[in-house]
Amino acid sequence: MTNQNLRIISLIPSATEILAALGLSDAIVGRSHECDYPPEIQNRPVCTQARLNTDAPSAEIHDKVNNLLQNALSIYEIKTDVLEKLQPTHILTQDQCDVCAVSLGEVEKAVANLTHSSPKIISLQPNVLKDVWVDIEQVANIFGVDSVKVLENLEARVKIVSHKTKGLSATEPLPTVACIEWTDPLMAAANWIPELATLAGGKPLFSVSGKPSPHLKIESLIKSNPDAIVFMPCGFDLNRTRQEAELLTKHPEWQNLHATQSGRVYITDGNSYFNRPGPRLVDSVEILAEILHPEIFQYGYKGNSWDVL
Repeated sequence: MTNQNLRIISLIPSATEILAALGLSDAIVGRSHECDYPPEIQNRPVCTQARLNTDAPSAEIHDKVNNLLQNALSIYEIKTDVLEKLQPTHILTQDQCDVCAVSLGEVEKAVANLTHSSPKIISLQPNVLKDVWVDIEQVANIFGVDSVKVLENLEARVKIVSHKTKGLSATEPLPTVACIEWTDPLMAAANWIPELATLAGGKPLFSVSGKPSPHLKIESLIKSNPDAIVFMPCGFDLNRTRQEAELLTKHPEWQNLHATQSGRVYITDGNSYFNRPGPRLVDSVEILAEILHPEIFQYGYKGNSWDVL
């Protein structure tokens, strides 16, 4: 199938970014309501919508998500009428997290009801950085494009960071870092995040690479007294992250934390970077490196992608 005949719908932002990195932006005919990058895909028809108000407080979002999942409902709806009109040849989705995007089951159900097309479903399930490389290669192979240069470039950028941070622990202890994925209830960031923090020259606390994000008691965070705290709530931009983080700083013990006293509490645009298992996870490694070791790294992300709280 030539690129001209491809009609791809991407139902997850990371897949949209993978397609774009592989030069397949023109083949994308539809996207999810959350696919916002690269800018040129923002005019494509939207094929999904959320069943909840994402402007609500964190605790309310969390409760609503749990209620939907307990009732065996997806958090997102697929607009089957839009799918029908677009007549896709392929649909990209994920089977990694029911909270992040439309579930694989929902996509299969929607596709079964289409009358004008029977698209191939491609489901991505990344848990660590290497899985993202595999996803890029898999997508490239399916669509008959070359992934070598894309992967070489991404892997080279990661190697530059890890090479510069490798010898740091010989001179002084690496900074302990708490990466926060949600604030109410409090959750540590896991899956690929501990790996990114390690590559960036940090010692991640509370979570294990490749495993789901664990709940975290505020008392545990305070007791561990990390050198740095990095907020990266799922789905939130820099401004929204600032609001969420500021609520947590009202805890009576917060001012006594080593990270607070040394000015090492940070906010990031988790929605654009850390929460998306696509090419911009490499940007995320660079952001963490810039945060944890500003004496070595100055990429210029500060102010747009991360900031001091």
